[in-house]
Amino acid sequence: MKLQAIDIAILLLYLISMLVIGWSLRKKASLNKESYLLGGKSLPWHMLGLSDASDMFDISGTMWMVSLCFIYGMKSIWIPWLWPVFNQVFMMMYLSRWLRRSNATTGAEWLATRFGKTGIGVKSSHNIVVAFALLSCLGFMAYGFVGLGKFMEIFIPWESVRHYVPFHVAPAYLPHFYGIVFMLFAMFYSILGGMRSIVLGDVIKYVIMGIACVSIGVIAMRRLHGQHVSVPDGWGNPFFGWKLNLDWSHIVSDANRKIKDDGFSLFGIFFMMMLFKGLFASLAGPAPNYDMQKILSTRSPQEASKMSGFVSIILLPIRYTMVIGLTVLGLLYFKQINGDLQTPEGTDFEKILPATINAFLPAGLMGLVLTGLLGAFMGTFSGTLNAAQAYIVNDIYLKYIDPNASSKRTITMNYLAGIVVVVIGVVLGLFVKDVNTVLQWIVSGLYGGYIASNMLKWHWWRFNANGFFWGMLAGILPAIALAVLKSFGVLTGLDLYYWPILFFLSLAGSVLGSYLAPVTDMDTLKTFYKVVRPWGFWKPVHEMVLKDDPMFAGNRNFKRNMLNVFLGIIGQLCLTILPMYVVLWMKLPIFITIIILSAIVMVLKKTWWDRLNEY
Repeated sequence: MKLQAIDIAILLLYLISMLVIGWSLRKKASLNKESYLLGGKSLPWHMLGLSDASDMFDISGTMWMVSLCFIYGMKSIWIPWLWPVFNQVFMMMYLSRWLRRSNATTGAEWLATRFGKTGIGVKSSHNIVVAFALLSCLGFMAYGFVGLGKFMEIFIPWESVRHYVPFHVAPAYLPHFYGIVFMLFAMFYSILGGMRSIVLGDVIKYVIMGIACVSIGVIAMRRLHGQHVSVPDGWGNPFFGWKLNLDWSHIVSDANRKIKDDGFSLFGIFFMMMLFKGLFASLAGPAPNYDMQKILSTRSPQEASKMSGFVSIILLPIRYTMVIGLTVLGLLYFKQINGDLQTPEGTDFEKILPATINAFLPAGLMGLVLTGLLGAFMGTFSGTLNAAQAYIVNDIYLKYIDPNASSKRTITMNYLAGIVVVVIGVVLGLFVKDVNTVLQWIVSGLYGGYIASNMLKWHWWRFNANGFFWGMLAGILPAIALAVLKSFGVLTGLDLYYWPILFFLSLAGSVLGSYLAPVTDMDTLKTFYKVVRPWGFWKPVHEMVLKDDPMFAGNRNFKRNMLNVFLGIIGQLCLTILPMYVVLWMKLPIFITIIILSAIVMVLKKTWWDRLNEY
């Protein structure tokens, strides 16, 4: 199916509205640095949460989730723990409040509240987190715009537009061409309007995506009702044993090859490794990207927690309505779309999303879906760009080059930094042929060295800036070496199984680096402890604070926080699987899931919501 006039009109209307938003909000954004980068810390938590959720609704990730759902069925709800998705629950329950209390502008600026502002170790820790943030931002931009281009070229064939382009584009670079075109729109409104235009654009995009996702779910339900789909035994069961035990041999034989290539056959071991990594990653808090910037943009620590909780509530049900809807259509009509999924290497299950959209969605709805997914890219791109600008201007320009720059000059530097970042992102993207390569480098390389240092910074008083620097370095370098060795075939297997080695190398670097340097200035530690109020190994600092203020009460909420995290993760799983049960007409599981979710909501109302003003 080709795009109809109404689909093109919806797409163009969205792009024009983004330009208007950026232009109309440029004056508010240019008032000062805080107004530009953080929306003046005046935006409501529900708008920031909706914006954060929209930024997580990316095209490539949704294509991946549809392919997982097709092959693994209900068991696919666990696999996104690789990221891990439940880090939002940790942030909701306590970490977002801790982060927001710093009143910082970026993650690098936050380090000054923890380690102080002077010393070689402080400068090194600041520089490495800025480098980490910029590398991850540039990597995500390169990955994102190529992924968008590969998606859009399915719906906008080059033959239909080449007559309007005054130059030749080689077939290998068509995705890059489409990516650059749509990226320019995102660059315009995000650079001009700052955080306010990004959030407003995300709100509009979320409304579009919500309508599109529900519509896809309804179409899938209507087509499925009274019909039978061929799936292996156990496909509809979210629970599992040591082995996956899904056999596609007599249905879609290539699915067995995909399971083998993914390395998920021994699902019990895979799950335990995933959980082990996910818990430590969640304790580390948010990475220095758009997610952290949204938390720092909230009006108060309490609203920061509410925002993080709101993300799961508004993201998971609509996203998985789309995921299961497209999966059902793919299962019902696999023979019809099979030709679109074939490659020289076999069936590419990640093409199920564009293939089903192209084959089964009516005119108008296709335009909404494409506009929503395009908006998803633009939202993620603009949020990432905003984070990169914040680090360049706040943590490089204002810190080392011109600390006394006027507001006007600071905003000009934000514009210039945005343009430079986009140009570098495009140049990097031109060398990217496989988006998965970039993604694996980010997740396995950069984030492999992030967790240990950033977990210890919250929970251990003796951890200092020197330990932070060496911990990051001791994790990142081996992780990048792992990616290089795997690319040459020296090492094989899932990156997840190498993660414990990377984690313990980083942990060793963190501990040794901390003990090889003096303790952080006690005044800095006492201020941090009193303002942020973390729990963990803080006894020496706590005793020093009591000497100054005998009435001071430390944070004793560890058990309650962990109970809330446990309940929140179960609730998050319920929000994920509930729309899947609805679309599949599974009535008893729907009823059981609603009861569990309702009970969790009632408990969290008392143990979390009503006590947000406490530590």
